Parts: sequence; structure tokens; C-alpha cells
Amino acid sequence: MATKFCGCQTFDVDKFEKEKQLREIGSQAVWSLSSCKIGFGIENLLDSNTSSFWQSDDATPHYINIQFKRKMYISDVCIYMDFKNDESYTPNKMSIRAGSHFHDLLEVELVELAEPNGWLYIPLRDRHDKMVKTFMLQIVIISNHQNGKDTHLRQIRVHTPNTQVELNPNNPVITQNFSSVDMKQFSIR
Repeated sequence: MATKFCGCQTFDVDKFEKEKQLREIGSQAVWSLSSCKIGFGIENLLDSNTSSFWQSDDATPHYINIQFKRKMYISDVCIYMDFKNDESYTPNKMSIRAGSHFHDLLEVELVELAEPNGWLYIPLRDRHDKMVKTFMLQIVIISNHQNGKDTHLRQIRVHTPNTQVELNPNNPVITQNFSSVDMKQFSIR
């Protein structure tokens, strides 16, 4: 199930999230890397700054593991890359895998890139064309442009549909005047 991309689209990912009613859920996960250079770790992938980057520190393949406490619906992954600045550090072949844990991961998408510059949008669907529901995602950088050894990724965003909970003011549970501090957060009075 290879998906080929000639490059990446330049788009405003924040605007994209609002238009598609998506919620970024990376902060709800535990992230781990196969390797990183000191000062270029996971925090650089999640800091919303496209000038910073994660840099691996080992031979390919490189792994980014994203583990959730509960099964999550994942609609897509957006990855920011900058071939103009990163050149041979830029991935040209990546695999996106999903599963319950490290031992049952299955490939959901295989992505081949040609000099990507900007945000790469990767929709995730299972074999029945339904949104992936998983405990774990793994992004594998299989190879880089110009046979580069280490890799740079600048940002990663993991999205789920933004489901709205409708509050019914006639519901006696919601409109109760709770007395405990823990329960007052659920009162709409």
C-alpha cells in the first residue's frame, strides 16, 4: 500500500485542524526515539517551531514511537520536513505502523518522497478504509535522500476527529449544584 508523494504541501496546519475539525493528540502520548543527538531530541518535534528539528544518531532505520494510554482514533499524521535546509538528512522513504504494542505493529502507509519541503499530510486508514484505532503508532524512516545516514524531522502532529459533546441543560446530573470541588467542574450553573 505505497503512497507516492512528489513533495509536500505548504499549508497552515493550525487552519487545517480548524477546517477539518481535528484535534492534535500528541500531548496525550508517550514518545520515544531510536536515537537522537544531544540537544536535538523529541522536544524539538513537539515544540511547534519549524526551525528546530529532531536529529537521529545512528544508522537507518530510525524509529519514532508514539504510545497512547487508551485506544485512539487516528485520522492522520502531519510531518514537517525541509529539504532545502536538511538535504541528505531528509527522509525519502517512511513507513507508518499501528498496533497495540511493539510486537504486533502492522504497516498502514508506506510513503515515498521527492525533496519534501513543508507539511506532509498522511491520512491513515485500515484495510476497510476506516480510520485507524490504535494504542501505538510507529514512524519508521527507512532511507534518506542522497543515502544520508542520520535524519531530520522538524514537526509531527497526530490528529483525531474533534468530537463535540452536547450538553443538555435539562439533564439533572449536569445541572445539579455539586458541593465537592471535584464534581463542581461538571456543573453548568
